[in-house]
Amino acid sequence: MLWARRVLDRVLLGMTPTVLGLVLLCGIVGGAVGATYLLALHILQNWLWPTEWSSRLVGFAILGGVGLAVGLLTRLLGSPGDVELLVDNIHVSGGARDTRTLRSLVPVSLLCISSGGGAGPEAPLVQTTGTLGSWIARRGRLQIPDMRILTIAGMAAGFTVLFGAPMGSAVFSLEILHRRGLQYYEALVPALIGSLSGYAIYVVLTTAGLQPVWHIDAPGALHATDLGWAVLCGIAAAIIAVIFTYLNLWLRRGFRLVPTFVRPMVGGLALAGLGLWSSYALTFGEAQTAHVLTARNIAVGVLAVGVVAKLLGTSVTLSSGWRGGFIIPLFFMGASLGRLAHTELLPHVSAAVLCAALMASINVGVTKTPVGSTLVVAEMAGMRLLPTTLLASLVTLMLTSEVGLIETQRERSGELASDETPFVDAGGDGDAGGNGDGAMSPGTAEFELFPPR
Repeated sequence: MLWARRVLDRVLLGMTPTVLGLVLLCGIVGGAVGATYLLALHILQNWLWPTEWSSRLVGFAILGGVGLAVGLLTRLLGSPGDVELLVDNIHVSGGARDTRTLRSLVPVSLLCISSGGGAGPEAPLVQTTGTLGSWIARRGRLQIPDMRILTIAGMAAGFTVLFGAPMGSAVFSLEILHRRGLQYYEALVPALIGSLSGYAIYVVLTTAGLQPVWHIDAPGALHATDLGWAVLCGIAAAIIAVIFTYLNLWLRRGFRLVPTFVRPMVGGLALAGLGLWSSYALTFGEAQTAHVLTARNIAVGVLAVGVVAKLLGTSVTLSSGWRGGFIIPLFFMGASLGRLAHTELLPHVSAAVLCAALMASINVGVTKTPVGSTLVVAEMAGMRLLPTTLLASLVTLMLTSEVGLIETQRERSGELASDETPFVDAGGDGDAGGNGDGAMSPGTAEFELFPPR
């Protein structure tokens, strides 16, 4: 019945009923896992978060102890892998080989993030939901092209749980695989379905509203000159992205001189030392970003110190074997620089324009996700800032096209990967830099599991 098949293909957007059902399952699993992961993180933060420390010296014991625990867990349970390895496996074989990396990734990342490490939950959660998507595809005996689709759908569900931006999260999960553009176009609609279904399950389980994690104030009237300021923001963001990238590369080389087992402990002690200088070096900055975007008055010196401290803290975290993502810290840096520019240099320019442009474009300079990053930030701002934010992101992308931190990003090869392509093993010591993928009032820098929406 050829006509019936054609009608069914149109209804199911070209997917077979099996693939469509498994894509929905990936989204549902991703939303449920995301809610559970954030709940566990919140529980641990009640004990380990920097606001719970009785003194800064306690931080040395906690961060050093967590670093030691990371070394032990990695040795006992195996490498936790990273997003960079997952990206490589998506290109080569459609998805993660198995779920072994999750045995160490989940406990290690929960400890690293909840104790105040300078990297966020986005990379571990996306790696987890993407790996589960691969597992579902393997259980469903799908071919490599369909496994790739399910893996991407799982990643999209993980992204949207964190940012409350389903469209941007779906596109982000596709763009992060490449340095130029969105090339697995056949996975776009499945990624949107996975993102929306994961978001729906998360909202149902947590009773959260349908709003993103952060809020950017309405910019008021936009003018032609704002496009010019967006170009300048893109240039400034490119400089920050290059500094962040090379700082991480240099620190990785330095930490490779330290034995693998003790490397996370050394990183934890270094973080504690940075925390003595500035509290902004600690934590991944979710609550701090919200404060930057909504506070009426923030001292210029506080903003400047916050940017430098977060840059250093996140770089030390990622380079020393701690698990976490850099997307939220980069958003924090962009929001802080936007407020700094508005307060000190450009009071006549909308703070919303500057913050949104810098948040998205700094992230683009590192992750090469111009449309996804723009949509995530624009969805937070009600889409009114889309033109200026997108322009800044494209400027940064062009200026940083030869600079990258996720080394496994590459062009799509051939029409589709061969079904005989072998899986890439998740070996190694977890050094790869793709573990990730972000205050202004340190005393109130608490993680909100289910932020008001």
